[in-house]
Amino acid sequence: MSLLVVGLSHRSAPVSVLERAALSADTQVKLLQDTIAAEPATEAMVLATCNRIELYADVDKFHAGVAELSTLLAQHSGVGLEELTPYLYVHYEDRAVHHLFSVACGLDSMVVGEGQILGQIKDSLATAQELHTAGRLLNDLFQQSLRVGKRAHSETGIDRAGQSLVTFGLEQLTSGAAVEAWAKGKRALVIGAGSMSSLAAATLARAGVAEVVIANRTLDRAERLARILQEGQDTDVSARAIPMDAVPGELTRADLAVSCTGATGLVLTAEAVAAAVEGRTGAPAEERAAMPTVVREDLPPTSVGTDENCPLDLPAVQGSAVQGATGFSVMGEAAVAGMDAATLEQHAAWVDNGSVDRREATRRTHEADALTLEADAEVITALAATAAAIGRVPERRKPEPVVVAPRPAPVLSLLDLAMPRDIDAAVHRLLGVRLVDIESLAEASADAPMAADVDMVRRIVSDEVAAFGAAQRAAHITPTVVALRTMAADVVANEIARLDGRLPGLDEKERGEITQTVRRVVDKLLHAPTVRVKQLAAEPGGAGYADALRTLFDLDPETVASVSRAENDAENRGRA
Repeated sequence: MSLLVVGLSHRSAPVSVLERAALSADTQVKLLQDTIAAEPATEAMVLATCNRIELYADVDKFHAGVAELSTLLAQHSGVGLEELTPYLYVHYEDRAVHHLFSVACGLDSMVVGEGQILGQIKDSLATAQELHTAGRLLNDLFQQSLRVGKRAHSETGIDRAGQSLVTFGLEQLTSGAAVEAWAKGKRALVIGAGSMSSLAAATLARAGVAEVVIANRTLDRAERLARILQEGQDTDVSARAIPMDAVPGELTRADLAVSCTGATGLVLTAEAVAAAVEGRTGAPAEERAAMPTVVREDLPPTSVGTDENCPLDLPAVQGSAVQGATGFSVMGEAAVAGMDAATLEQHAAWVDNGSVDRREATRRTHEADALTLEADAEVITALAATAAAIGRVPERRKPEPVVVAPRPAPVLSLLDLAMPRDIDAAVHRLLGVRLVDIESLAEASADAPMAADVDMVRRIVSDEVAAFGAAQRAAHITPTVVALRTMAADVVANEIARLDGRLPGLDEKERGEITQTVRRVVDKLLHAPTVRVKQLAAEPGGAGYADALRTLFDLDPETVASVSRAENDAENRGRA
């Protein structure tokens, strides 16, 4: 076995690189064909999901295989090899098996434990079988990975460690609320009709949305998915299909939209989303301000702007933060920004000529405080008293901590599960819109808790890797053993033929007994060595026993190869 995998995922590369390196379905087919045509590879398979791109191959040379597979990935992804190389990882033989089994169990997913990866592995296997790029090794490997993944989900609680990417994305949209309570009664738009979009539609239907609208470039697929949802036994959701050009109109009606298509460009631009928000609210969708207006409820009201004869009407000054009828908070220099010099001079004169009562009250406050505080605290007390009494904040006072105003509830929630992205990232800046995409999901999943069952799954993976390696090494020697027994049968047949020439008077019964006796002798002589060599070959480092057997019995390599081809052909006919 010379299994090699070269790839990149959300663990090795930023989302921006994964997005650019994403492979369309047609590109994946071309990559498989070119990999088989390359000299080092005899089998090939691509596993491409929203957060990973991996190329698996059976190669005869490790270093040449790494170079060739890396180059092919770069060529077909459109990302230069020099730029792509730092993000690539390489696994070989048992490490490659361990990696795929971990992926199949959801251990390497963005959301640990999600089960959708099994469907993606199944699709990759079907594609490679259809193109005849998967031979015995990759067929066995991917089929076994599906069994390992199913075993992990059935024997452990790995499902409790995470959920599908769709569910995780919806949870991010709810900001802590239960998905069912949040989604109940909403109108949902699902763009795309592939596996991820279908999962999203089914999840939303089970969550209790009132309506699911499916949009797809191929209307037949959208209609088929809508029928499946409509006829589902566990939901009573209303579902219908629309063509892609009807998306802008439906977006004005939708409360949430999920997009996951194979498009290489944007499906929803920021302008289209802004237009949809305007269509819902009747007002243009504004961008969020860089510095939100701040209201400081914890500051005491001041007399500036409210005292009798004060020449300033500061609540009307642009940029001031109004605190209702009781006054406003002075936020450092920002409160007087833009005033002309004459106005500032008037205000300074008013403060300087303030009433004696105010100043006397301030003095008495200072004296009372000085009796109870340490000397180094007197200055602080005086400053505080001055600010409270005359409403002036010293020019060099540090700005108050900014309290971010609460963001209004979104009128449109968007979930982008595509790679490359379907929805313009600029949508983040639109008021009334909440966007969760692959990049934000990657950040959120980094803090997701790990279930204790993960350790159990890791043990399952380790056991299965050992078993798969043993089976492959044993299978590797099987053609040699078959060739040896075939050679022994030919020797017996030739000797019986010679015996017939020497003893032509033997009847059929006598000839049969002699033939059976010779065959039993050969079988007994070969039984122990062939059984033992299979056992030894199944152990780590046992691959050399096949070579030793061929050398000891002078077996023709072409005979061994023909046995392997015959077995592969039989397997392929069985799968077909």
